[in-house]
Amino acid sequence: MMPLKSIYPKLRTIAFHTHRWLGLSVGILLCIAGVTGSVLVFWHEIDQIVLTQQFGQIIPNGEKVTIASIADTVKAAYAAKGLTLSSVSVPEAAHHAYNVWLHAPADHHWQVFVNPYTGQIIGDREWESSWVGIIYELHYKLLAGNTGTLIMGIVALLTLLLSVTGIVLWPGWRKLIAGFKIKWDAHIKRTNFDLHKVVGIITAIFLAFIGFTGFAWNVPQAKVTEAIHAVTFTPKPADPVSKPIPGQRPLPIADLIQRADVAVPNATTTYVSFPEKPEAPFYMGKRQAQETDRWGRTRVYLDQFTGKVIQLSDGLKPSRAEAIINQFGPLHFGTFGGVPTQVLYVLVGLTPTILMVTGVVMWWYRRRVKVGDRPAVSATVDVKQ
Repeated sequence: MMPLKSIYPKLRTIAFHTHRWLGLSVGILLCIAGVTGSVLVFWHEIDQIVLTQQFGQIIPNGEKVTIASIADTVKAAYAAKGLTLSSVSVPEAAHHAYNVWLHAPADHHWQVFVNPYTGQIIGDREWESSWVGIIYELHYKLLAGNTGTLIMGIVALLTLLLSVTGIVLWPGWRKLIAGFKIKWDAHIKRTNFDLHKVVGIITAIFLAFIGFTGFAWNVPQAKVTEAIHAVTFTPKPADPVSKPIPGQRPLPIADLIQRADVAVPNATTTYVSFPEKPEAPFYMGKRQAQETDRWGRTRVYLDQFTGKVIQLSDGLKPSRAEAIINQFGPLHFGTFGGVPTQVLYVLVGLTPTILMVTGVVMWWYRRRVKVGDRPAVSATVDVKQ
């Protein structure tokens, strides 16, 4: 077996070349993902301000209209436009509107906003044309449909690889204080390197989590969730389905909602998802009192024709695999520690731009050395001190 001292230099060389060329190759895409991701960290809060300015402030007044009534109103108003009812998000605050999602034939989505106290439609917008929709589509798929989704999924995987190789290359493994020291009064080459190493090591673990979860979501062909079920020895539950009954229509929305409420009586409804196909289930998202997730992790799936509960995911008692997968969202969006970690993630999203700029400067200096135009500072000082 080769001694560790002889393996490390070779590992470091491989990591160096992998890190450098990956960074130069996908740096621009990483910057796009990072900057748009920083905006999306607080998109709910920003969008609420935008909606209030556009449609006006909702004044709480009496009891809220039922979800079933809201759904029926919107469905009737937009049926002629060929839009299909997709879901309803329940207002998080008293002055927020119901957010009703509709699906268009061209795979576009519309949002309809309804006053929760009067049941009146106060406005709508096409999601893909809204400010947040454009940023989201750019972040998630480069505004390029399924092809863009795959590209950004690969970029997310490369982000993970860049983070790992960056950790391997960090000078702090040789001398801890050197790994966090920035010489502001040194030659620009040295200061640039110091910025790169310090910013990189501080954000590496966060970028790694963001990259891994982004890859898992964007490239389902990789079967990451299936692998997690296998590794944790957790059987993957079958997808819930409804069984169409010939000659019978689906049960009324109000009836299905009531049955879901009975299944989890002491929970708050956060959203309702409507089946768009006969075999699709009707399901509701709920948040139990002890759950900290914004939308809750409890889900009730019902057969839309019989109203029978066909699957119940208890957010307080997840399986081993679900406990891991449930952390994807908090780790990707930085919500695991509330506002402080969200603010941190805004800064983390900006670091790919800093790392790309400093990385290009480092590459440029090394290139100058190769062509014989050696700078005043030694080319080896950046990795030895």
